Amino acid sequence: MMWPSIALLTFVTLQRLGELVIARRNTAALLARGGREVAPEHYPVMVALHAAWIIGLWLLAPGRPVQLFWFLVFMGLQALRLWVLATLKDRWTTRIVILRGAPLVSSGPYRFLRHPNYAIVIGEIATLPLAFGLPVYAVVFSLFNAAILHVRIKAENAALESAMILK
Repeated sequence: MMWPSIALLTFVTLQRLGELVIARRNTAALLARGGREVAPEHYPVMVALHAAWIIGLWLLAPGRPVQLFWFLVFMGLQALRLWVLATLKDRWTTRIVILRGAPLVSSGPYRFLRHPNYAIVIGEIATLPLAFGLPVYAVVFSLFNAAILHVRIKAENAALESAMILK
């Protein structure tokens, strides 16, 4: 039965494409308000990683059974993702854009973690392949994701500190 895996992959693909539209709009608005993009050189690598992750799943997962436990974990992460987007509103973007003088968001999931969106992405990169019974795929992409997040979080923290946003 292929439809459950195809439906899940379609959902994730459309979600990511929709988020790119939102991110572009928010980035443009932040830049128009005087925001400054930081460390743009890693962005194409991050986009390529996420595109390869989804494309690879489209090649490997159709027709594979969807494991209920990992599917439910993944869907729980989607609820958390929506919480992040709702908390950040027009400040959510896939790029690192610093708006000098804007207060650091400390509500919603940001009360508990400095970078909840990255924690969610870590979970997603691992759990979606696991939902399709692809543990090696989950590990490989988790390692690549860890490498890009190391670069990204370091750049973001430095930018926030230099903008005197962090305490």
